[in-house]
This record gives sequence, C-alpha cells and structure tokens, in this order.
Amino acid sequence: MGSEKQGFIWLSGLLFLNIFVLSTADVHYYEFSLQESLFTKLCSTKIILTLNGSFPGPEIRVRRGDTVFVNVHNHANYAVSLDWEGVTDTIDGSNNTIQPGRNFTYNIELGDEIGTLRWHATSAWAAATVHGAFVILPVATEDYPFPAPTSDQTIILGEWFREELTEANQTITPGSADAYTINGHPGETYGCSN
Repeated sequence: MGSEKQGFIWLSGLLFLNIFVLSTADVHYYEFSLQESLFTKLCSTKIILTLNGSFPGPEIRVRRGDTVFVNVHNHANYAVSLDWEGVTDTIDGSNNTIQPGRNFTYNIELGDEIGTLRWHATSAWAAATVHGAFVILPVATEDYPFPAPTSDQTIILGEWFREELTEANQTITPGSADAYTINGHPGETYGCSN
C-alpha cells in the first residue's frame, strides 16, 4: 500500500511538472502580407517582393518550445512558399505554395532549437528579397548555453540585384549579385548608398 501511494505521489509530481513546463511555452501569431514594393538601391528603383513592405522581412522573435503561427496573405502576382531554416518541426510541409490572392498559415512547433535562424522564400529569385531572421531565445527560466550576451542586434546579410527578378527570369547564380547588403542596405563602397 505504501509503495502504491509513493507511486501515485511520484506520478502526480511528474504530471504537475509536465503541465508546468508546457504552460511556460507561449503561442505567437504573426501576420505577413506578401506584396510588391518599390525600393531604391544602387541609384535605381525597382519593384521587389517583400513581406509587410520591408526588405529584409519582419523578424520573428520567440522562445524555445513555443508554438508559432505565421499567416501569409499573398497580395503579389507570384506564387510563393516559405521555408524555416533550422526548424525541425514545421507542421505544414513547407512545400505549400501560396497562390496570388490566397493565404496560408504555417504552424511551427519549436522544440530544442535556440539561436538566430533564418526564414526565406523557397525559390532563389524570391528569396533574394523575401527573407528575415527567426530569433529563438531560451525559455525565460533557463540560461543560454553560452555566456549571456550583454546586448542584442540582429544582422541579416543579403544580396541586391539590379535586374528584375521574377519567376520567369531566374538568372540568380553564385557571385552574380550587384551588391551585398547588411540589413537591406548596400555598403558605401557601391556608391549611391543611403
């Protein structure tokens, strides 16, 4: 009888611990609008695909173990799908292509991932402008697996192409960028920088 009571207490404690751990995970909702936007870089203006009108796209900032829903509304003229680099449990099959005028909600269940990852469009021509940071912090009650940073600044490296990049014109090859960007801006060595 005593061992049954101890087993019940142990099982109850384990159940409580699981509920406590699961209750510390949050659910986050992001709304992304895929659209065509005018951007000026390297002294010329062109239309590029963006999410929420920004280049690079919006940052996703969550904690380890959280659930993330990203609802993407496609207001552009091209079908696009997104990929979540480094995230192992995306419940969507990242192969889902979002047709113009439609939307799709990605369901991302985070496990042990931690650090700064990247999300991007799956096709090379769209990924040139449709990409952003996916920052996964440790759970609030735990430490980083390395010395804790004293400040936090996300840096996104990218490329800029003068030519129009479209689904029909996929001419992106390694080393063919006209400029490299840091957080969407080419450096001063390219001229016409802002």
